[in-house]
Amino acid sequence: MEKTSFKKVVEKLIMPLFTGSYIGGEEISSSRDSEVAYGKQNSLLIKPNKLADYRLVLKRGQPFKMLELNLLKSIISEINTISELGIEDENYIRSLQDQAIEKAICLSLSDSDTAVTMQGIITELSKWASRTYEGKKVELGIILNQSVDNGELADNSQFSKIMNKDFFALLSDGKDSFIEFDKKGNLIGYVQAGKARQIQTITPYVFENIARYCSEKKIGIVLTENGDILIFRNRSLMFSKRLGVWNVYSHEEVIQLLANRGSYSLKDIRRSIYYTALDVSYGYSGGCLIYLNKDTVESALSHINAHDILDESYYEIKKKQEIANASKLYNLHSLSQVEEMFSVSYSQFLVDQKCYKAQCLKKIIDGKKFHELSRKLRQELVAMDGATVVDLDGTIIAVGAILKIEAGSEGGGRLAAATTLAKYGIAIKISQDGILKAFYYDKKAGKLKSLFTVG
Repeated sequence: MEKTSFKKVVEKLIMPLFTGSYIGGEEISSSRDSEVAYGKQNSLLIKPNKLADYRLVLKRGQPFKMLELNLLKSIISEINTISELGIEDENYIRSLQDQAIEKAICLSLSDSDTAVTMQGIITELSKWASRTYEGKKVELGIILNQSVDNGELADNSQFSKIMNKDFFALLSDGKDSFIEFDKKGNLIGYVQAGKARQIQTITPYVFENIARYCSEKKIGIVLTENGDILIFRNRSLMFSKRLGVWNVYSHEEVIQLLANRGSYSLKDIRRSIYYTALDVSYGYSGGCLIYLNKDTVESALSHINAHDILDESYYEIKKKQEIANASKLYNLHSLSQVEEMFSVSYSQFLVDQKCYKAQCLKKIIDGKKFHELSRKLRQELVAMDGATVVDLDGTIIAVGAILKIEAGSEGGGRLAAATTLAKYGIAIKISQDGILKAFYYDKKAGKLKSLFTVG
């Protein structure tokens, strides 16, 4: 494969898999060097084959894990095999490359026998994704137990014989109940994952049960109602296929990116923001979550209506802003009205202005910071229409706020809100199909940039 072609493969297929990664140059290589190897300072050195005389430097903020290195080895091996076929049809090549990534994902999680079974199960779930049962979309959950091998059974309980049958659609829900197969795809039985012991997971809230159940030897594969396919292992959501594209979840990398190149934000807050974004993503409700920098809060308040503010100290800042703005020559006619409106205490302002939502949310939040709330409550707050705005310390400034958008903003309301407040911190826009997009303002470049995209 030529260098130009290999770079395109890396940019289009490999970099999107590894959140925050980028090509940081290249270096000379020899046939003694492997196709994938660890480099310096959180980098991997990659080349298309042994004979290539160069290696691209793939970098990101967090170190690459061994599983990711092995995944990349499998992907490059499969893609190199495809390139040697000499196929000229670009659409067909892309199709084969997509299959190569799927095969590589399966091999990265299991041995070759289990990988074949796993890929077959994913194929069957993909068929169900385009089907309905009695007019409804199907949700299914599979456990693939690598520690069990019942050999070649003579009965009809093999996954390939039963997963395409109508009755199979009723045997699991992908959240609390699952069908378990051995590494060869033979039926073992039924699992109610809700009985698994409590243990820390990195997963959307709704899938905590299966994540807890999936240890090193057990792989969970879920088909959601929206047609997404999720893969769990080591008590974590590891891969997903959404809108036909495979994604690798680099959870710790994203949490680190939320620090926005600073070291002063608490990891508990960043973790809660990321977990909530995941929860909203798989709640398919959409949402907008803003995490403000320490020195930009007052500027961000200019976009937030006083009726949406949930913290008294920020109400006081907003009051001064509104009075100062009304004092300008072009607003003098409204100065007395503004002064009268803000002449009362914060609690009386909420009553006088009939701020029903703000009063309700204040009681529900009860003085807690964002990371101190339950995951379920955080998910429901962020899913409201409008933006949830949180300061650097986790204080909730507003929930469901309809922001004053700058002129010229493009896209839907949530995207416009995200790109407007991204100037003051990190803005995460979660679409209804579950895609997370985070933005920040690059002061040196003088423009907004994408911080990460998670499928």
